[in-house]
Amino acid sequence: MTDFNTLRLIEALLFASKDPVPATVLAAQIPEGEDVLEILETLKSHYANRGIVLENAGNAWAFRTASDLAGDLAIQRVASRRLSRAAMETMAIIAYHQPVTRAEIEDIRGVAVAKGTVDTLLEAGWIKPRGRKQTPGRPLMWGTTDAFLDHFGLSTVKELPGMDELKAAGLLDKREGLASLPTSEEDNEDETETELEMEDGEEAVDAGTSADVIQLDQAR
Repeated sequence: MTDFNTLRLIEALLFASKDPVPATVLAAQIPEGEDVLEILETLKSHYANRGIVLENAGNAWAFRTASDLAGDLAIQRVASRRLSRAAMETMAIIAYHQPVTRAEIEDIRGVAVAKGTVDTLLEAGWIKPRGRKQTPGRPLMWGTTDAFLDHFGLSTVKELPGMDELKAAGLLDKREGLASLPTSEEDNEDETETELEMEDGEEAVDAGTSADVIQLDQAR
């Protein structure tokens, strides 16, 4: 009869190994005279019809999840991706100058804003339309979302670091446009100061939560 402690030892060795363990290796770990194959068959019978089963591949043995559960064990991984420098700059401009139009963003950055840049921020759920500016063409204005505040641990946009703090941290771009951020005490004014007029029947679109978690890379 198989000693119970020996059976437990084989069970533990198999469980702790990430790779199948040869029967010869297991045999070397148990008292002389014990039949390792008998122990393995006992364990195999014990785990039959359970979520975890003992299987052998040739002369090696390993615990595996039951094959009939494979469809229920799909692993969903959240892919992370870095924001491009253009996306980081655009996000910063929107955060500090909201509500802001695409043309205003381009004027501050000094270069055109690619559609993909805005799409990336929308997919992240960090920006949303904030109405249309009452100027010729009525361009769409952009602002931050609650998801943006939550991601960066902010209660309101007033808690965004000012220019002095960014300079001290070495995160402020030296270009003139991007250096036009507020100081710690100024700007970051209540976003409700600007009256936004929505077009009749127009509804601000919430970007929702992206399936990908986008990590904001530190500005150089």
